[in-house]
Amino acid sequence: MDKENLKFVIVGHIDHGKSTLIGRLLYDTDSLPKGKIEEIEQICKSLGKDIEFGYVMDHLEEERDQGITIDTAQIFFNTTKRNYVIIDAPGHVEFIKNMISGASQAEAAVLIVDVDEGVKEQTKRHAYILGMLGLDQVIVVINKMDMVGYERGKFETVKKELLDFLSGINIKPSYIVPISAKEGDLIAGKNENMDWYQGPDFLQALDSFRVKESAKDKPLRFVVQDVYNFDKRIIAGRVESGIIRKGDKIKILPSGEETTVKSVEEFLKNVTEAEAGKSTGIITEDKLFIDRGDVIVHDRDVPVLTNHIRANIFWMDNTPYNKGDTLWFRCATQDVACEIEKISRVINSSTLDLIAEDADEIKNREVADIIIKTDKPVVVENFNTIEELGRFVLRTDDTLAGGIITELVQ
Repeated sequence: MDKENLKFVIVGHIDHGKSTLIGRLLYDTDSLPKGKIEEIEQICKSLGKDIEFGYVMDHLEEERDQGITIDTAQIFFNTTKRNYVIIDAPGHVEFIKNMISGASQAEAAVLIVDVDEGVKEQTKRHAYILGMLGLDQVIVVINKMDMVGYERGKFETVKKELLDFLSGINIKPSYIVPISAKEGDLIAGKNENMDWYQGPDFLQALDSFRVKESAKDKPLRFVVQDVYNFDKRIIAGRVESGIIRKGDKIKILPSGEETTVKSVEEFLKNVTEAEAGKSTGIITEDKLFIDRGDVIVHDRDVPVLTNHIRANIFWMDNTPYNKGDTLWFRCATQDVACEIEKISRVINSSTLDLIAEDADEIKNREVADIIIKTDKPVVVENFNTIEELGRFVLRTDDTLAGGIITELVQ
């Protein structure tokens, strides 16, 4: 039987040790490619440094020179329980867009904090984004315990400071684990230096996470990406949730037209169905007008079509948004013009202080509770119901904000 898979994101302040944690984790689980450790040793030697596990993730010379992680990267390892995909999200403030992109793919999160520096502005901002994205499975690791002599009192002080903040944004970490990523303490069992800590090590805590309910068990949401006319007309798209089968009675949204799936098409394969996560093609019995951005559902389980959406967004652009300005709303392949009709409240993402209620603008790195009005009805879902249609971005020529849908306004 295949082992289950779980994706998790690691977030935290730029200097608090994310890349080092990942490198050490891969080393301790024998997941490094052959020759990689020797390559890292050579790089560090040429830079006049001791071996640094952070270079496992820093593939680009530019990143090594700058000492920061730029892109959202994925890397794989496994324990005896399951397979893992690590999403290493950048910590530098300028790469916040990448961090949101990475976190939105994850089922769980690890928040890393330097025990000596404590809770920083970026720590708070990243924690807030985790909450905004609905990530309720969180482990906190308090890193660099070797730098404070593995002192329990220092750990407890930072732990209290962090818990006080997290409770204010309704994040309840499953575990708070003291570690030294550099020395390997409490990553995968080693614990000679912190016998005062009686909880699980990092890998044990990670294995306690649950894999979320499979999207294939949810209602069908097939998002159309394109239509191809060869010797037959194939509607290509991705099954975001549910299963689509030959013979299914389906409805095309937003038009509301109905038809039946004549066949499911996959290159050089004879298939009769496709489940969530699969990009595939279908042929319908009737020749209907179907286009990119349409959503195909079962006629027995039709979602709400709406042009009013309540959402939480994180504004990422240096130019503020002024109420009434036109934007583009993109959810899956749906892309429609919109405006923010109401800015119910604006919050400082670092301090969580309330900036304004019933506001007229949203500034860079502020979080807002808003109501969006789209120019035409869209097929969206509450984020906690079907995540795949509950995430969106707001854009012009560039992405300006990311967010999650909290309510469909009738």
